[in-house]
This record gives sequence, structure tokens and C-alpha cells, in this order.
Amino acid sequence: MRNRNSICWGWVGLGLILLAGAPVWSQDEPRTVPATAATGPVSDVPSPDDTGRMLTPPPVNGQSYPAVPASEERSNYLRGGVTFTGAYTDNAVGPVNGHPVSDVSYSVAPFIALDEATPRLHLALNYAPGFTFYQRETNLNEADQNASIDLEYRLSPHVTFSARDGFQKSSNVFNQPDLASAAAVTGSTEAANFSVIAPIADRLSNSGDAGITYQFAANSMVGASGTFTNLHYPNQAEVPGLVDSGSQSGSAFYSLRIARRHYMGVVYQYQRLLAYPVPGTNETQTHAALVFYTVYLRPRFSISLFGGPQYADIGTQWPPTTCTNIVGTCPTPGSRNWNPAAGGSLGWQGHLSSVAISYVHLISSGSGLIGAVRMDNASASIRQQLTRRLSASVAGGYTQNDVLDAPPTVSSNGHTVLGTAGLQQQFGQHLNLQLGYTRIHQDYASVAVLATPNTNREFVSISYQFAKALGR
Repeated sequence: MRNRNSICWGWVGLGLILLAGAPVWSQDEPRTVPATAATGPVSDVPSPDDTGRMLTPPPVNGQSYPAVPASEERSNYLRGGVTFTGAYTDNAVGPVNGHPVSDVSYSVAPFIALDEATPRLHLALNYAPGFTFYQRETNLNEADQNASIDLEYRLSPHVTFSARDGFQKSSNVFNQPDLASAAAVTGSTEAANFSVIAPIADRLSNSGDAGITYQFAANSMVGASGTFTNLHYPNQAEVPGLVDSGSQSGSAFYSLRIARRHYMGVVYQYQRLLAYPVPGTNETQTHAALVFYTVYLRPRFSISLFGGPQYADIGTQWPPTTCTNIVGTCPTPGSRNWNPAAGGSLGWQGHLSSVAISYVHLISSGSGLIGAVRMDNASASIRQQLTRRLSASVAGGYTQNDVLDAPPTVSSNGHTVLGTAGLQQQFGQHLNLQLGYTRIHQDYASVAVLATPNTNREFVSISYQFAKALGR
């Protein structure tokens, strides 16, 4: 079995040791919880007006924008509970005799989460297994796993280490906790691509990153990070036309605070993008030199832009199935070319509202297609607390994937549109009711996706949860 989970973090560890041992810029350490995000998860994010510790701008901090208003955030808590969900799907298994097959499903999902913050450490752990049962298509019954970890640790007043990892095992893209909040929006230059969706198919996905930043002067910062993603389909027969894929990348940046609220910088990025069709491995390597700019209109309101050239070295490209030995089609020779890379994002977190919007155009992993893709992705997330106990959320995205140097016998280009909306009502301290609607539309040549190109889902869920303050 190919080793799709390997990535070397040695250079990150070496950088951590070197930076931790370097002399730091002399200044009294602020008594705040570390947060490198532009609008991070900790309540006391340093203000851009503070001439001390710099923020790490969204294009290089590797984090998603907050999906909830500040009033809904809590730290130093242990939470747990269970969620019961009933859902109606109008296209559960694809067309039968030319007509889509609908079904009703019932899910049970216990969960536990830990969020701990100290003046130097912020740690968030989440684990949510789940079990889904279908009323008619009982062969689709499944067990799911969702887990994530998010760590930030300030090694010294001006050196911060961060690491994140998320894992999901599922047979249904809908079966993840709070789908409306799970549509993460990021301003990063290294956005993961999981946009091609086979709604009913066993799937393992994993993504993670680790990075370090060092503020070596009053208005200057450097940093480095490494990122990986993996997508694996255990039963290939369920996803004809799709293949396993993965990516490994590393980047280094320099950031300059040119004014109290304005940051500019440069970033170098390397990617190794892999896809695993039956005959061989399709590999693409990219190098990019990007310039970024971020303005903080408020401590929790930022606008970011980035852009620059991206060079692609595309290796030999194999078709998804066994070669036909037709001259010139098996495999396709590789090529090299230059492409523009650009993006922009906006993140705002108010006391009762949160808004995040982003757009990127760059070369990325294929998300199950036969090779690396030229990706255009636009995504947005909005959440509003309507009353003390009632909130509404809307999230969605559009992704266009164009395969680089695809074999002439293969047509995999296409797009995905996903949108979800929900209402949440809190009853007392422990009960929560959610009503929601989700729609997926896809247009790809993949047989697995063509089977369920359009899916509508309505759901209602009831959650019981408890919360215990840590250290009390």
C-alpha cells in the first residue's frame, strides 16, 4: 500500500530549536493569551494599535476565520453531549430507472470538546463519533469519526509555535457536526481542496499543518510552516472516476508592519501534489513567490490580498484506469508552465455577528480527480445571533477545478456548488434545537459524481450538552 501519510517535519523542528534559542527583541511580555490569527479564537486578541507584539496576517497564519460571534466563544471549558438528527435526502443513492432515490436517515452523534487557554498556551480538542441509519437503504448504514486538534504555544515573548490536525472517516459528506459551521473560510495561500464530493461513499480525509513565527524586531516577523492533506477511498468501486490524492507543502514568509494597522510581506511556497490512478502516480510540483497585504480596520476586522507567479512542473500523467496502449495516450508526457496565483479575504467577528469571505485562484491538489488542478474557489460564512437564545447561519462555496495536462481520453474538469443554512434555538442550559437545509450541485465527468449531481437535504437535530469550567 502506498504511504500517502508521510511528510517530513524535521526542518520545522530544526527551525523551532534555532528560533527558541535565539536572542529575542527586548520588551516586557504582554499578559495576554497567545493568538496569531487575525481574528483568532481567543477573546483578548492583541490590538493592531498596540506597537508591541505583531499579528500574523491571514495569508500566512494557516487558520480559518471564526465561524461564530464573540458572544458564543468560550475558553477553559470541557464540553460534552449527544446530538440526534433526522434528515430527508432527495437523492440518496443516485438515479434508479432514471429517477433519483430519496430516503430518510437518523443519526446519533456523541461529542466531547476541550478548550484550554493560559497566558502562553491555547489548546482545543474535539472528538465526535457518529452512527447513521437509513430507513429504506439499510446497506448505507454507517459509523463515522470526526476528530481535530488545534494548538498554539508561545515559546517566548516573540516566538510562537502552532499545529493543527483534522481527521474524518465517513460515508456521507453530510455527517459531520454542525455542517453550517464546518464550512471553514480561510485567507491562507495554502487552502486545502476537498471540493469534489461523492455524497455516498466511504472516505478518509486528513489535513494538518505546523508552523512557527518569530518577531525579531519591533515591526518585523519571519515564519515557516509545513502542511499536508490526504484523501483516501477504501472502496474504489464506490467512486468510479475518482482516485486517492494528497499534497505536501512548505512555506516561509517575511512580514513587515508598515503602520499600526497595515502589514505587507512576501512568502515562498512549495507544493508536491499527488494523485494515485491505477496505472501509476501523477505528481505535480509547484513553486510560488507571493506578495501579501493586510489591513486591520478593527482588532477583529481584517481585509487581506495576495498575488504572484506560480511555476508548475507537471510529471507524467496516467489515466484513472489501466492503459489501452493507444499511442500518445498512455501515459501523457508532463510539461512545465507559469500560472498567476492570487486571492483575497475578509474576516469580521463582532459581539453578535461573524462574517468571513474569501476567493483564491491557484494550483492545488485534485480532491479525487486524476491530477493537480487549477482551482478557483469562492466561499463565505455568515452567522448572526438574533436573540439571546436564537441564532442563524448561512455558509456556502463555489469551486471550479481544471485538471492540468489531463490525458486526452479523460475529461475531469468541473465545478461544485454547496450551500447550507440553519436556525439554532437554545432551550435552557443543556438543550439545543437546529433546523437546516443543504444543497449540493456538481458538474463533473466522474461517474461517481454523475450518479448524484444534485442533492437536497432537510434536517432537524436536537442536542443535549453539558459544560464544565476548567480549574473551578
